[in-house]
Amino acid sequence: MTAPEPAEPAEPEGPTGTIAAVLADRIVTVPNALSVIRLVGVPVFLWLLLAERAYGWALVLLLVSGATDFLDGKLARILDQSSALGALLDPFVDRLYVVATLAGFAIAGIVPWWVAVVLVGRDAVLAAALLLYRRRGLGPPEVIYLGKAATFVVMVALPLLLAAHLDTTVTDALRPVAAALLVWGTGLYVWTGALYLRLALGPVRRLPVREAR
Repeated sequence: MTAPEPAEPAEPEGPTGTIAAVLADRIVTVPNALSVIRLVGVPVFLWLLLAERAYGWALVLLLVSGATDFLDGKLARILDQSSALGALLDPFVDRLYVVATLAGFAIAGIVPWWVAVVLVGRDAVLAAALLLYRRRGLGPPEVIYLGKAATFVVMVALPLLLAAHLDTTVTDALRPVAAALLVWGTGLYVWTGALYLRLALGPVRRLPVREAR
């Protein structure tokens, strides 16, 4: 799908068009505020995990981040507060949390380094593919729901792995479940990454690079 042509400057828009443009460019919204809170929580999470070894509080912060990630998308629709900033900020914070969590877990010895490298490397390869898309004026490839499932499994496995390092009566029961989810989620994550890459490279090979203006 090709990107839409830039809009030509024309007569003043009607009330509906003006309101839509304002809404699209809003900055101060509830969903954006939640994304900023999650962004600020990244260094706090790493401090709790690595400096304080406060795994309980780190787990609470990780769960709160997951909950706000779910809420900001819902609130954007319910409150009609979608914005251009939110469309960029929300996925950026999502990926930052994933990278920070994996790096922190690898440093703390909660997950092997190779798992962190594989998961982060998958996202890095797809980010490079999206740059090729943009150079050819294409929108991002369609979302694969299996990819959403893979992300969900990984994001469930990570808090469980952290919970398995707490000194509780259920630690021994959580550890094999968390490890199994991590292995399954990692395999699914890599597989769906290959599917995304295949979808991306097909149109990219067929279209020339757009000339810079």
